[in-house]
Amino acid sequence: MPAKKAQTKIEIIYHDDDILVINKPAGLSVTKDRTGAVELRDVLSRQLGPQTAGRLRLVHRLDKGTSGVMILARNLTAQSLFSGYFAKRRVTKTYLALVAGLLTAGKGTIDAPLAPRGTNSAFMCVASKEGKQAVTNWRLLADFGSIALLAVSPLTGRTHQIRVHLESLGLPLAIDPIYGSARPLFLSDFKPNYRLAKGQTEKPLIDQLTLHAYQIQLLQPQPDRPDCFIASLDKKFTACLKLLTKHNPKGLDAFTDHADFSKILNTHKL
Repeated sequence: MPAKKAQTKIEIIYHDDDILVINKPAGLSVTKDRTGAVELRDVLSRQLGPQTAGRLRLVHRLDKGTSGVMILARNLTAQSLFSGYFAKRRVTKTYLALVAGLLTAGKGTIDAPLAPRGTNSAFMCVASKEGKQAVTNWRLLADFGSIALLAVSPLTGRTHQIRVHLESLGLPLAIDPIYGSARPLFLSDFKPNYRLAKGQTEKPLIDQLTLHAYQIQLLQPQPDRPDCFIASLDKKFTACLKLLTKHNPKGLDAFTDHADFSKILNTHKL
């Protein structure tokens, strides 16, 4: 099936002669997939021109359903340099994850090898014997009751690492069709005494994967280039976070640090 015309405009966070840093929308694949749907290069080609987009090279990847910050190289030298940073763990990646479940701690490290579920499977699982090393740090930002907001930093870059690791703790993403529930979140799920007008149907508050690549911190700062790139949440994710904060029993006190709420809404470094 041929790709449809790309309508999405991608936010450019930063650019120079060597790199382009973008805020990838949820639902956009970074490479061609079997569906023939529009992919990242299609959108950037319309936005920046075929010549400019054609020279862009992947440094790292995000799942199709995951939104957030991505670094693209504009030449082979930059691709080699930045790919090396990721391979040698000279960057710190921080994701925001809305998860379902009850927490018993405020932070932790998940050290659990991952492997495909079966031969040629695109789905992953914890596999202590045959799996590849995978390590993820997490900390609680806000506890809304049955839903929580975590800051998650993977130290390795395995496929679906954050999603599988969190599910293994009993804290799957609040929306994850593969490793959790595909059911959208509705305001009625957490707003007391929610009522709809007669004849109306409630629309989902958010219906996408609840995982966002929020920031990338470079541990080897370079002259004349920022050492941290941050991607703002999209409208749905932002609205969901605001309403969870407003309607949970503790209000803003659901956040372990009130400042984190303001930092996220204003796209400041965590």
